[in-house]
Amino acid sequence: MLKHKNIGLFSILVLSMGLVACQPQQAEPKAKSEKATKPAPDLSAKLIGDSEKLKIQLPECDGKSCPEISLDRLNSNQSFIDEFIDQQILEQLGAMLSVEPEQKKANLAASEAQVASEAKSLADVQTPQVKMQQQLEPYLQAFVALDKELKNLSSAQKISLMIKPKILNSGEPIATVVLNSSSYLGGAHGASAQQYYNFDLKSKKLVTLDALLLAKQKPRLEQLAHEAFKTWVIDAKLADNVQDYEQAWKFKLSDNYYLSKEGLILQYGEYDIGPYVVGLPRLTIPYAQLETVLKAQYLPAKVETVASEAQPNTASK
Repeated sequence: MLKHKNIGLFSILVLSMGLVACQPQQAEPKAKSEKATKPAPDLSAKLIGDSEKLKIQLPECDGKSCPEISLDRLNSNQSFIDEFIDQQILEQLGAMLSVEPEQKKANLAASEAQVASEAKSLADVQTPQVKMQQQLEPYLQAFVALDKELKNLSSAQKISLMIKPKILNSGEPIATVVLNSSSYLGGAHGASAQQYYNFDLKSKKLVTLDALLLAKQKPRLEQLAHEAFKTWVIDAKLADNVQDYEQAWKFKLSDNYYLSKEGLILQYGEYDIGPYVVGLPRLTIPYAQLETVLKAQYLPAKVETVASEAQPNTASK
């Protein structure tokens, strides 16, 4: 009897073990994520990008006098700025190279047909770069024609042209792009320029120098710039007497500016306030002198605080 009882208990034990083995195993608890995923930063208030080189095709040439041309455009996250800079590049080319309206129209029509076939292979999408290539064609042909004309005159001169944009300030309070250019298109010497463009990224508008100023403060800015001009003339040893120097090169206020770490930079072109030998002069006005001239949002935080503390307390009696 006891033997049968033991056999029964053993059978129950084996059956229980089998049932446990058939139960689905529970998955191990997943480890909790260490940190919640951070949201992607908002880049709409920043100007982020770089210059991209445009494709230039010139006729084959051998020798040391072959023409050279290098053109870049801006490729950034702010399309309105890219389009604006593209237009400025075309305007600079128009000022450097003579393109007749009829020739420009004919060349543009021909280039449109050529680029259209190229764009079709790119899923019929005309990128800003392709569009810019199309608009450049008349100026490239004018550049080649100028080189041919000089060669026909038995000239060994090597003509060259370069335009390239660069981001200087990415934003806060304003984003700044400088358009550097240099060229030699025959003659005694070449030419160069630096043009600054300043943008408010919120309003998507160009910010002029006048827009930086407090009400009725432009005369004060002109006075500060004139003082900086006088210092520049003496330090550069351009003359012993500023009044004598201004008989030939009179001071004027430039609207070509940007906000640097040191202060307000006023950029001048060749022959603006001096002879060719001085290159591209620039005047720097420190922010400490501009506390009551520039609007608060265009002053560095430290200077803005000092300026506000210097104001008289009108609430006290």
